[in-house]
Amino acid sequence: MSIEVKNLKYTYNPGMPGETLALDDVSFEVHDGETIGIIGHTGSGKSTLLQHLNGLIRPDSGEVWVDGQCITDKSAKLVDVRRKVGLVFQYPEYQLFEETVAKDIAFGPRNTGIPEDQMEKRVRAAMSIVGLDYDEIAESSPFELSGGQKRRVAIAGVVAMRPSVLILDEPTAGLDPAAHDEVLAMIETINASMNMIVIFVSHNMADVARLSDRVLVMDKGKIAMQGTPREVFSHEDELSSMGLGVPPVRDILKKIKEAVPGFESDALTTDEAAEDIRKYFGLK
Repeated sequence: MSIEVKNLKYTYNPGMPGETLALDDVSFEVHDGETIGIIGHTGSGKSTLLQHLNGLIRPDSGEVWVDGQCITDKSAKLVDVRRKVGLVFQYPEYQLFEETVAKDIAFGPRNTGIPEDQMEKRVRAAMSIVGLDYDEIAESSPFELSGGQKRRVAIAGVVAMRPSVLILDEPTAGLDPAAHDEVLAMIETINASMNMIVIFVSHNMADVARLSDRVLVMDKGKIAMQGTPREVFSHEDELSSMGLGVPPVRDILKKIKEAVPGFESDALTTDEAAEDIRKYFGLK
């Protein structure tokens, strides 16, 4: 499984006073099993790009290839595309509508022709992957759950389709710290257990550093930079010029370096930073 985006261009309101070039010659590749984080200031084209990846928006020009199929071709069957590429919008819990958790998760598979005798197995498997207990909450109303549980139910509905690609727009937005950590762990579990491509947009640089194999930086509709989290976040001044920051732990480490001559660390996560501090000071 791979994704190849070639020279993608898209304009909002063409020919109108509010005409905006949202994507400008965007090209990149994603390989099997990779987790890709996309960052950029508001209006940089991140969400527009995501919607091109499962055919919700067709480009003005350029192509998107998924698993060897050009999904931007007019002949492409979008139902088949969306079986392969699952898209979870920001605040997906607002899209829950069925009377029980199980029915909500089953909605997508049922509407793409999955036989009813396979439905419970599909729902159970999806709930297990996102960390929800089928026997405990399958027959509960999704509206009675916590915010973090609602989000996991919504994501389970996409996972139940068994896509090869999972796309998430701000997956931790608006969650309390505990639910935030649960959703991050869930994304890691999905990637590890299903070996699917995961692509997500986030304004949380700590999340991007923790989850991503590679990071794409968008600015004014273009990919301004890409690389591993360590490579991208080493360009602090360039990121700052685009209105972006770095993982908060980098600011803490900078203060430690100023106070402790000889201490060095390029850690991006708190776990990495703690390990470097323990090693430097000889702590266990």
